[in-house]
Amino acid sequence: MSEKLVTPKSNILLHLEIGIKNVEIINVFLPFYSSQLHSHVSATAMALAKEIMGRSMIEKPPFLPSTTLKIINHNQNLLPVNPVSVPLTKKRIRVVKAAISEDLAKFVKPEKAVTFKVRAVLTVRNKHQEDFKEALVKKIDAFTDQIGRNVVLVLYSVDIDPKTRAPKKSKEAVLKDWSQKSNLKSEKVNYTSDLLVDSDFGIPGAITITNKHQKEFYLESITIEGFACGPVYFPCNSWVQSTNDHPNPRIFFSNQPYLPDETPAGLKVLREKELRDLRGDGKGVRKLSDRVYDYDVYNDLGNPDRGNDFIRPLLGGEKIPYPRRCRTGRLPSDTDISAESRVEKPFPLYVPRDEQFEESKANAFSTGRLKAVLHNLLPSMVASISKKHDFKGFSQIESLYSEGLPLKLGLQDDLLKKLRLPNLVTRLHESSQGGGLLKYDTPKILSKDKFSWLRDYEFARQALAGVNPVSIQKLNVFPPVSQLDPEIYGVQESALKEEHISGYLNGMTIRQAIEENKLFIIDYHDTYLPFLDRINALDGRKAYATRTIFYLNPSGTLKPVAIELSLPRALPGSRSKRVITPAVDATTNWTWQLAKAHVCSNDAGVHQLAHHWLRTHAAMEPFILSAHRQLSAMHPIYKLLDPHMRYTLEINALARQNLINADGVIEQCFTPGRYCMEISASTYKHWRFDLEGLPSDLIRRGMAVADPSQRHGLKLLIEDYPYASDGLLIWDAVQKWVRTYVSRYYPDPSLVCNDRELQAWYAESINVGHADLRHETWWPELATGDDLTAVLTTIIWLASAQHAALNFGQYPYGGYVPNRPPLMRRLIPDENDPEYMSFLDDPQKYFLSALPSMLQSTKYMAVVDTLSTHSPDEEYIGERQLRYTWSGDAEMVEAFHVFSNEIQRIEKEIERRNRDTGLKNRCGAGVLPYELLAPGSKAGVTCRGVPNSVSI
Repeated sequence: MSEKLVTPKSNILLHLEIGIKNVEIINVFLPFYSSQLHSHVSATAMALAKEIMGRSMIEKPPFLPSTTLKIINHNQNLLPVNPVSVPLTKKRIRVVKAAISEDLAKFVKPEKAVTFKVRAVLTVRNKHQEDFKEALVKKIDAFTDQIGRNVVLVLYSVDIDPKTRAPKKSKEAVLKDWSQKSNLKSEKVNYTSDLLVDSDFGIPGAITITNKHQKEFYLESITIEGFACGPVYFPCNSWVQSTNDHPNPRIFFSNQPYLPDETPAGLKVLREKELRDLRGDGKGVRKLSDRVYDYDVYNDLGNPDRGNDFIRPLLGGEKIPYPRRCRTGRLPSDTDISAESRVEKPFPLYVPRDEQFEESKANAFSTGRLKAVLHNLLPSMVASISKKHDFKGFSQIESLYSEGLPLKLGLQDDLLKKLRLPNLVTRLHESSQGGGLLKYDTPKILSKDKFSWLRDYEFARQALAGVNPVSIQKLNVFPPVSQLDPEIYGVQESALKEEHISGYLNGMTIRQAIEENKLFIIDYHDTYLPFLDRINALDGRKAYATRTIFYLNPSGTLKPVAIELSLPRALPGSRSKRVITPAVDATTNWTWQLAKAHVCSNDAGVHQLAHHWLRTHAAMEPFILSAHRQLSAMHPIYKLLDPHMRYTLEINALARQNLINADGVIEQCFTPGRYCMEISASTYKHWRFDLEGLPSDLIRRGMAVADPSQRHGLKLLIEDYPYASDGLLIWDAVQKWVRTYVSRYYPDPSLVCNDRELQAWYAESINVGHADLRHETWWPELATGDDLTAVLTTIIWLASAQHAALNFGQYPYGGYVPNRPPLMRRLIPDENDPEYMSFLDDPQKYFLSALPSMLQSTKYMAVVDTLSTHSPDEEYIGERQLRYTWSGDAEMVEAFHVFSNEIQRIEKEIERRNRDTGLKNRCGAGVLPYELLAPGSKAGVTCRGVPNSVSI
């Protein structure tokens, strides 16, 4: 039996839920004066009321002591009284469970549910800087807010109204202090609103917001106060658009996770509506304010309207398989209906509004882009004035870090005036440690030993601990065998012979060395050979298809013992393949250095186009698009993946606009030139999601063997393999966290199979996002909790640690171009070449002329400097926005804290390893420590830090 007592002279309600034996007081709004209570209330109930009222008015803490109270009613048994917190609009008081005599039950008379107020607190993030138009619109919004053009809220319960069969909801309410706080300059501003709800409203589960202002605003979170369950949190982190752009209300859900079949009745319709709003239908041109996620092929890299030199093939489809990217819906170009029209910088490409950089990230990136402008434009001016484009000596390269670019006297000021960027120039000047706009930071490779890059040891060490530690593999067959079609490319027999390497094997035969896991290889033969004719026909581009053999020393370090350089079928009288071995005299020293430079150029291309861009950027985009389209924000797996998807769509769009596009930075700076993205696509044919996890990748490359007795379930063939040994620490921590999380929500395999949102996410990621590989049999199943753990661990690994290992060392290692030249301009001459005599006369000059020119080098350095930079708002692995309220599941919040602590322990372990002199690939005289997988970092170029997501 439920009955209600209302005191007419007071605005505080006493709401009693009464049963014959047990009565629970759910919401108690006590009168200020006990004399207002009806005289028929029994003495026991009156004493209880006085106890509650007295405590509520004299005690500040909102909860009763944990000690259980006991109230004796002579007509009833002894019953416990348990404390329950009830936040109130005017005063927090004590609520207890009690037994109340039937006298009180007779007194209370039934009435309709009454309404009471709850408070919504909206945390809005201000922009640090506003232009004149934004400031003006903000003023107008503050004025119109007072006359009805305001922000309207409606709160929704998890329950259905039994009468209307619709979700229970509050009355409409408005933010009441927007205009008063419009001039606040703080980073975040809290706005409040009072919502009226019925006393039987239940637990809040969603809230809608209608923005009638002209200007969008960034909503970080909402907190609802005033319910018996305590504060209810709504993580938002989203832009709320004006109704001028998007008339429908925005929907936000509380932080309580629900699987689709567990969705409360009051939220089912809203859950489905929100997902429908996010999905595209493949039609229409997207506006920058849209929040629509859809797929398209890479048909926007070229610009046929500019001429034939800017035509690029469409990537994605049967002809050239490739992952899908975010659809923008732009109209086709004028000259090719299959090519999407271009949007050139500084105009932005479409990505869903919430995927765009937040202000601090945007500022950091724009500053980096400004560096690129200054470091590109000015060198191009210098190059156009000077007659010599090559570096004159290694000292001139080093002067880029100490003196800056060699501009003529007075030219710098004139150029800067022509740029007309005084404010931005000032910002750069202030942020530059060297204080010179045209100076580059000294790369880390030069910080300990400026000559280390010349040594074979360092060349080999970087295969294990450099910016690309994922190409090396165990040598299983000697000589190496090509997998290219011999009918197209001819019989590709390796020129490597036993005599080339037998002298470096410490008395072992090649067979023994292979069996004892002493020989390793970096093999780019099949990647480059199909493109060499076209690459070498480009102006100022020369390349080989390389193979490099390494021997594992007893000390655990590697030694390069042979480099094979291959060209396509040679003309009569010339060699298509040659083998270079370590130097034995002055001449062979320079040919060996040139051979290593060509290997590094191959390596730089594969690293950038395949391992970095394809595997961690492009291949992840379909999983992110599908997650937004198929997983509700209240889905527990969405909540898990959310920090690992941040900014990826935006950075990929910027790459399509500026980096991987026709005549973009990648084409200008890397040897393959206009064929860069075709090489990337050629490697996608061999991409396998099931082998992208770290343990599987190590085993695939033969760098480890499965061994259940070992800590990580495998044994490394090279124990001092810094990337692998540090990576396994992070892999295990992520896997343990994900397994704990998955087990919480999927204790039974049937829950995985029957989760329609989860299955739709995974199926769409494969069948649409990776449509060209959808029929491959290697795709993992998604039928059990273990399957789901494996898939999610792989995605999180690729987005965080794998990307960090491949990205943030680019400037520290590549900022000194001779160490990792991204582009080579000359082949290695032999005795029959007309260039051979000039090579003998001045080998240093020839070597420098083979490297990128000054213009190419400085442009490349500016770009990788930007790509290697951590922004101030970087969120690192083990961190989350709204750390304590991202989920309403307290058990999982605590499990995340355990994960965070493990990440901190890993960081200390990596620091310990970098001090261990027994680990010669990361510690020693002049040796750089391996910190690329050290989890934390400060802002800037640090050569360390593992962000949660692919954000640069």
